[in-house]
Amino acid sequence: MLQLYQSTLRSRLLLGTARYPSPAVLSAAVRSAGVEVVTVALRREAAGERAGQGFWSLIRALNVRVLPNTAGCHSVKEAVTTAHMAREVFGTTWVKLEVIGEDDTLQPDVFGLTEAARILCAEGFEVFPYTTEDLVVAEHLLAAGCRVLMPWGAPIGSGRGLNNLFALKALRAHFPDVPLIIDAGLGVPSQAAQALELGFDAVLVNTAVAQAADPVQMAAAFARAVEAGAAARAAGPIEPRDFAAPSTPVIGTAFRP
Repeated sequence: MLQLYQSTLRSRLLLGTARYPSPAVLSAAVRSAGVEVVTVALRREAAGERAGQGFWSLIRALNVRVLPNTAGCHSVKEAVTTAHMAREVFGTTWVKLEVIGEDDTLQPDVFGLTEAARILCAEGFEVFPYTTEDLVVAEHLLAAGCRVLMPWGAPIGSGRGLNNLFALKALRAHFPDVPLIIDAGLGVPSQAAQALELGFDAVLVNTAVAQAADPVQMAAAFARAVEAGAAARAAGPIEPRDFAAPSTPVIGTAFRP
């Protein structure tokens, strides 16, 4: 089971809702994956438009928990304002906090992120910060009041998987009791399984599912991969070795003198 703030979840896969071919495909993918949480980007320019109401109705009909995000925000003020709007629209104190600092890689602005997290946590939000794998930044986010961290695996939409294994392993080891969710960069289910095998608590996937040739099938594949990775972690994988270790004992076997 996955504990995120005061909520307990069965699924360790979170799914984004952007860039699907159609609303019907999105709905089918969410159901195929069996996820309990979906992320939704609330854009200020669309919050009050009638065109957006059908989408919000579709999301509510999925009967899943909504994690609004501040995607596209580049400043503290913009992110905080968007979070307030999301709380009103969706009636939730959860917010996936994004403050983008660089447009080519969509790397988080960790200084603005920490400041926005401090403001929102003080206002009663339960913040899920999209961050890097930096240990010092993680410390500051936790000190600001965050109880969950969402480090990137690779740049958003890149499909490159877990780019910095050393830093991600260090992050996991340094914060053993903090829920860590790999957010961004996963391209195939095996990368999600790898994240869970490393001890991460969950993964958030959007582009890899939404832009697949068959999003519904890919969503199901990610769900199975996450389950496999979590089960493998719980089973206790063997440590890598530099030399071979025979799987069949040689003691008692016939040999030629």
